[in-house]
Amino acid sequence: MKFSQRIGKHPFKTIIEKESISPELRNSLWTVMHEFIIDLYERQTPYNKKLTPASEFFKDLWIFFYKKPIDNLPWSYGKVEIENATSIVRDWFFKAEWYEIFDLIEFTSKYETSFSEVCNGFLKEEMSAYRFVNNQLVEITSDEEIAEIEQAIKKTDKFAPVRTHLETSIKLLSDKRKPDYRNSVKESISAVEAIAKIITQNVKATLGQALNEIEKKHSIPNSLKSSFSALYGYTSDTSGIRHSLLDNSVPVGQEEARFMLVACSAFINYLISKL
Repeated sequence: MKFSQRIGKHPFKTIIEKESISPELRNSLWTVMHEFIIDLYERQTPYNKKLTPASEFFKDLWIFFYKKPIDNLPWSYGKVEIENATSIVRDWFFKAEWYEIFDLIEFTSKYETSFSEVCNGFLKEEMSAYRFVNNQLVEITSDEEIAEIEQAIKKTDKFAPVRTHLETSIKLLSDKRKPDYRNSVKESISAVEAIAKIITQNVKATLGQALNEIEKKHSIPNSLKSSFSALYGYTSDTSGIRHSLLDNSVPVGQEEARFMLVACSAFINYLISKL
């Protein structure tokens, strides 16, 4: 908080920004685009190389993001005219809708590893409801929730089926045009089932069997084990959410999908930490 805000001379944000983007956040995200992609790539240009890293980026942007004909991209002597191309993108950026800007920064995040991390800092500072998780923008406002999901994905590098289910759950949840909350929940539950099968080395294993296997070597508090078993029971028996998911009898919204993704990620983190 700035000095002027602390003494009450200027207001500070108290409301999470959803389905909008403030001028401050728009400015900050453009700065990240310019500094971490455009300017950085220009400085990395090898001597005598015609298609520079910045040229490659703008070419990709033209073809795969804007879907524009390539001959509309400013070229000169076999290279992209970076200054002109930047001017075109900048003009679009400051006129675009909030969701179009998020489309662009999500597209850009795959080009530089630190890009999404720096964007997250500004998204948090400007009270945006969205954060990068595994290079995808997801509506999660709690840093603790984000940490659990990211940690689960990192920890499951050695457990490909678990990671695949978690990543699919995130994609289904974060699809702004057509989110699929019902199948996102299914993927979160499937990630828990996958780790249970890996732990027990039994393709038919249940979570209860996995907990029993872990308990042979590591002590699990009874209250925690009961909570895990209850959660899994809620997702697997005939009266639980899985039954409702299969027959479409209960609507599944963003809140349910987000809860299951976070809860299952935390659950997986705990099981792996006990191995």
